[in-house]
Formats: sequence, C-alpha cells, structure tokens
Amino acid sequence: MGGEWRKVQLGNVVQNFDSLRIPLSRRERKKRPGPYPYYGATGIMDYVDDYLFDGLYLLIAEDGSVERPDGKPFLQLVNGRFWVNNHAHVLRGETDEDTRFIYYALSTVAIRPYMSGSVQAKLNQHNLNRIHIHYPADRKERRAIARILGTLDDKIELNRRMNETLETMAQALFKSWFVDFDPVVVNALKAGNPVPEKFAERAAHYRENPGALGLSEETLRLFPDRFVDSELGPIPAGWEVKAIGEAVTCVGGATPSTKNPGYWEGGTNPFLTPKDMASLDAPVVLDTERHITDAGVARISSRRLPVGTVLLSSRAPIGYLAINEVPVSINQGIIAMICDGDIHEYYTYFWVKENMDIIKGKAGGTTFAEISKRNFRSISMLMPSSTLLERFRSIVEVVFAVIIENAKSSRTLAALRDTLLPKLISGEVRVPDVEKILEEAL
Repeated sequence: MGGEWRKVQLGNVVQNFDSLRIPLSRRERKKRPGPYPYYGATGIMDYVDDYLFDGLYLLIAEDGSVERPDGKPFLQLVNGRFWVNNHAHVLRGETDEDTRFIYYALSTVAIRPYMSGSVQAKLNQHNLNRIHIHYPADRKERRAIARILGTLDDKIELNRRMNETLETMAQALFKSWFVDFDPVVVNALKAGNPVPEKFAERAAHYRENPGALGLSEETLRLFPDRFVDSELGPIPAGWEVKAIGEAVTCVGGATPSTKNPGYWEGGTNPFLTPKDMASLDAPVVLDTERHITDAGVARISSRRLPVGTVLLSSRAPIGYLAINEVPVSINQGIIAMICDGDIHEYYTYFWVKENMDIIKGKAGGTTFAEISKRNFRSISMLMPSSTLLERFRSIVEVVFAVIIENAKSSRTLAALRDTLLPKLISGEVRVPDVEKILEEAL
C-alpha cells in the first residue's frame, strides 16, 4: 500500500512568495517595534510595526547550517500577520488544508540532496521546486491526514501554553513574596512600622486596597512585619543573606571521550547538554537525546544527579533552566544546583530566573559568554524562614505536578505523531485506522 500515494514535485503544488520577503537589519527593527513577529530561518527574531503576510504559510529554511540533525528541513507553519527575512522560503498550498499537508509531507523528506554550494550549502528556489513529496490526488484524503496530525500538534501546543501559564503564575507568586515582599509591606502597614522608600508605591497601593493581596491571616503570619537593612538592600526582618554556593551544592559536569565506545555504546544513563535544554517545551527534564554507560558516568565527577536538581546552562548560551525528573549526568556547559539543604528546588529555580541578569553579569569569556561555578557560587541569595519555604513548596509543587503531567503527555503524543506521520503521508496506513488510535490517545 505504501506506493499508492503519488509523488509530485513541490513546485507543482505550492505558490512561492519569496519575492515579497524584505530583510530588516537589527538597527531597523529597533526603530520599528510593534506587535508583528519578524521571522528568520529558525523562528521569531523580533517584533515589528508592520507585516508582509497575512494567513497560513509554510516557511522552510534555505541555509544548510540550520538543517535538523536528522537531515530533515527546518520548517515553520505560521498563521497570522507576520514579516519574514530572506533566510526562509515562503510557501503556500492551494488551500490552508493543503498547506498543512505539505508541511507534514516535507517533514519526512531528507533535504541535503537538494542543497547546493561548496562553501555554504543552500536550498535555492530551483532545487526547492524539485523536491518530491507524497501527495494524494484526493483532496479529502489530504485534508483528513492534515487534520489528524494537526490534532496531535494542537494538543501538544495546548500543553505547552498551559505549562507556560502555570510557570508564569508560580513566578508571579515568587516575585510577590520574595522580591516585592508584598505580605511584609501589608504586615508593616498593619503594625504601623515604616516601609522603605523602595516599596513606597506598593505600600500606597495596599493602603488604598487593604484586601488586595488576598492572603489568609494564617499565611500572612508567616511573614515578618518590618524590614532591616542588608547587603541586598531592605529585606524582611529575620531573613538571611547567603551565597548561593552555601545554600545549595553547585557542581559541574564533563563529556566522556566520544572516541571510547565503552562510554557510549548501549548507554542507558541520560546525558544532558545545553542543546537538550534548548529543545524543552517545559522546565522539566524527562529524558535526553544521548545516553552514556555506567563507565561513562564514572568519568564525570558529579556522577548522576538526583531528581529535583536545578540545572542552568552556563554557556552557549547562559540561561536555559530546568529541574530534572530523572537522574541525569551533565556536560561541562551546565551548572547543577543540588538542593540538599533548607532551600528546595522550586525556590531555587525561581530565584535563578529572577536573578538571571545578575548571573549573566558575572559571566566572562572572549569567544562566548560563560559563567564559572566559582563566580556563580558567590552570588548572594535571600534565605526566608523554613516555614515560609515549606508553604511556598506546598503551593508550587502542585503547579509543577501538572506541568510534569502535561510534559509527559506531550512526549507521548509527539512519539505517536512521529510514528504515524511517515506512514500516513506515504499511504502505508489509512485515515480510518488511525482515527481509532487517535480516539484512544486523546
């Protein structure tokens, strides 16, 4: 059955809109901020004040340097009003359904044979048009296939957006309690104690809106009612300031020699790199692209990190952040924070997010920015009371439980999509059979 779908050249089933692309320099974009996404070869680069396209389009990177590791093209399905530079081809099918189908059909094609250029391989328009894809003659069949695959992608995207919202809510709570000190401001006002000038605006807000914070009296009692001076400025009385290296155990990693198969072949231990962290759709690590053997783990001083370790990419670039849900080993581009003291992983995670500018400011390096473990360990961290930390944990761990379940669900759905995609596109399996599988999965 695999040969029943015909193959066609891409140029025969798409419209090409490359002539409408207009690149904007970074300086030009800074002068024209706005609500419309500005796309490059691999995603949104900026937001500008105007758009070139309105509707559903398929973008395919023309630069070979952004080819995916599996040899497939870097594709983006974009819907809405947007601007695009000259590093991505802009295509559209006869209908939106056809555009979606072509997006999935192209994702099964190895793009390297169609690239040209000795110094820097590129996918020019002529070669783009020559790409062969499976393309059922029946429009209803194309629509049904695109709908099935799109349903899986929509559910994955819904999970991603939900996780983003949940993380934002948890971050807002952290900021209110441990950065803006809203409960302390409210308690100070009730007790008639002075509020530092730094928080005068918040004090004015709570004077006019006494119940705006919305915390129970039980929770408010966990916070002090006055401020004291510290090296970080005014902080709640009774709280401490320590270096992050004193609050948690900070360790680094290494890469076992890739020339030694004994460290890699048949490995089952997850090995985390900044590249893995860059591809995360949620701030949790469930698995990694590569795995190492027990002998490989033994070559890394930090060995296997326990579940609940906070992980920060320390170079190329600085700033990817996650908590591992499985034991992992890490390479030299990650700083791991093992929360084996009073400070738990959720407080640490949001503290790092809140202080990312300070962390990046401690970085050195000439070729690329990197923060050393030594410089990282010296950064000052605010230490609230243990009872308050536990209250924060009790709230946020519920949020993270949902995030983890969503991430696991998306991983399962992505595996199902990746299994079904080539079979549906080629005609090896048919829509009615897959719809039964989809009902069970969703």
